[in-house]
Amino acid sequence: MQQLTSAQVRELRARAHGLNPVVSIAENGLSDAVLKEIDVCLKAHELIKIRVYGDSREDRLAYYERICQELAAAPVQHIGKLLVVYRENPEKLTVDRNNSQKTRAAAPRRTKRSFQG
Repeated sequence: MQQLTSAQVRELRARAHGLNPVVSIAENGLSDAVLKEIDVCLKAHELIKIRVYGDSREDRLAYYERICQELAAAPVQHIGKLLVVYRENPEKLTVDRNNSQKTRAAAPRRTKRSFQG
């Protein structure tokens, strides 16, 4: 699990504010297929929102911890039935040939990608 500073968490929360959930965890819970889909989304976007359907706060907390541990992601925010997680993708770093410095690749378009497991 990644550790973030409070400044990093604030910045990521601000970035996540306008995002839509890209993965949904339904009544079947956090299956291996759902974990795989979360992994794919983290590789593509780094910062994602996950919607959890279900009223059990304990289940949501358990899902949040399991996602962060198994996928080496950092917990950013848990508010209501939404979980926000972040994992840096080193493959998204590219070398700017003009400046010879590492810069971020262009951000992907935001698309709603829902997977219910």
